[in-house]
Amino acid sequence: MRKLILTAATAAAVLLPAAAFAHAGGHTPADGFWHGFAHPIGGLDHILAMLGVGFLAYVMGGRALYLVPLSFVGMMVAGFGLGLVGFEMPFLEFGILASVIVIGTLGALGRPIPLGAAMATVGAFALFHGVAHGAEMPVATSGLTYGLGFAAATALLHAAGLGLGFAGSAAASRMGRTLARIGAGVTALVGLGLAAGLA
Repeated sequence: MRKLILTAATAAAVLLPAAAFAHAGGHTPADGFWHGFAHPIGGLDHILAMLGVGFLAYVMGGRALYLVPLSFVGMMVAGFGLGLVGFEMPFLEFGILASVIVIGTLGALGRPIPLGAAMATVGAFALFHGVAHGAEMPVATSGLTYGLGFAAATALLHAAGLGLGFAGSAAASRMGRTLARIGAGVTALVGLGLAAGLA
């Protein structure tokens, strides 16, 4: 399992910046998939929350390595469906910023968390991100390809968070968990800055 996650994390590190560079500027026409792929990486709050999920999953270890990110992606897709049908999530922006702060703080503290509680927490926050993706989908875009795009970008961001932990473990024994906690703490602090209008 660790080799699989490390491979995914490496792919994230290589493909994500390239995809962002190729599609963020709008220099070429993009289909629904690339519109969806670019959306999560178009906002710092989205990026931080999804990296934070990866950091938290690494800090928890065990089955959390895949169940916590899967919970986020699954509930985000459900939220996307709600956004498509016009559901208006109360305090949407607040919920997205809160996800960065709360998920980052949980990872930074590094304290034992029941797996079910972690999955429920990230899943609840994922609804906010999903509704935002659905509400902001371009009118002429296919919902299926757009949804596949943002789900793929989200998974790669989770893998990038996990990858930092695994890279630290490869460099020095037990360093991975420390790096993941630091990364989670940084996401929480930047989230606080965003919430305060300082970043």
